[in-house]
Amino acid sequence: MSEVYWPGPVADWKRLSPSEAGFDGDGLAAAIKYAEDPAQAGSPPDLGTHLVQQNTKTHDDGVLLGPTQFRGPATGVILRNGYLVAEWGDPHRVDMTFSISKSFLSTCAGLAFDRGLIEDLDEPVRAKVGDGGYDSDHNGQITWDHSLRQISEWDGTLFDKHHSAGNPDDERIDPVTPGTRYEYNDVRVNRFALSLLRVWKRPLPDLLREEIMDPIGASDSWHWHGYANSWVEVEGQRVQSVSGGGHWGGGMWISAYDQARFGLFSLGKGVWDGKQLLSPEWIRLATTPTELRTTYGFMNWFLNTDRELVPSAPASCFYHGGAGTNRIMGIPELDLVVVSRWIDGEAYDGFVSKILDSIVEIWR
Repeated sequence: MSEVYWPGPVADWKRLSPSEAGFDGDGLAAAIKYAEDPAQAGSPPDLGTHLVQQNTKTHDDGVLLGPTQFRGPATGVILRNGYLVAEWGDPHRVDMTFSISKSFLSTCAGLAFDRGLIEDLDEPVRAKVGDGGYDSDHNGQITWDHSLRQISEWDGTLFDKHHSAGNPDDERIDPVTPGTRYEYNDVRVNRFALSLLRVWKRPLPDLLREEIMDPIGASDSWHWHGYANSWVEVEGQRVQSVSGGGHWGGGMWISAYDQARFGLFSLGKGVWDGKQLLSPEWIRLATTPTELRTTYGFMNWFLNTDRELVPSAPASCFYHGGAGTNRIMGIPELDLVVVSRWIDGEAYDGFVSKILDSIVEIWR
């Protein structure tokens, strides 16, 4: 298989049987059964209660700021060369996707880069954003590249959450020099989202819908939430700044089918049906490993450098990832996109291995 099929809008999506797509049917069925096994389930059904319990740490009061919901069943979609080959669970269901939201956020940054709204990623953010968030000498050093790579070390409080509340290890408090430490931190990501809103001067969900999601034929069922207290004034209008994850609720809620479209767009390096929606230069930058964390590019492109994240997959493998093992994985040399959600993270490599074992061609 070589020529990519680009599905039409929503329901207009051609299917191939596993054998037509180069899979052993029994092997692929075994991989899906493994993903659906309750023993491999990730995250409890009540995500709101789970988040409150998870977020009550030394530096986080656990208060939710955005909406949450009960999650759906273990779900997934597999594409080969753009064709639908397999689906399970409830792929129509619009579910929380947590930090996959960051990949949509960095896409909005890519659009700003391509339009010249951000000319230089090494330019300090405060050169474009003058809302007070970068006035200090420390924050004034933060660049767009720092923010995209989660090495910004932004110091402050945003939407009632101090930056320490976003530290997953619940230990590091004092920021260090921007660009010298990788630290996955949702407060800093939300500061980046607000900065992009200041640059675009329009709601990021509207931008994403117009420039990416409608062109790739996504449904109109997805929605990107912010917080009850993340409303700000932009050009005289009250606009909600969206969150880059679901750590305190909110974030991108989307179906597995629409995730699969975004995965195919990513696999195509920003192209959809012959149209370059994001520049090749942006995709190159987004998939360049962060020096301080070689398995991370721009948020939230996770890279399989040295086959560290997914040992069973080739080093070219990437995924957009979030909690609950929400993942949109692409393997370029196999023309493969695999969307999965609600499988335990420890089981993910075994799941991928079973899928790859079912592909007829010898690749490893």
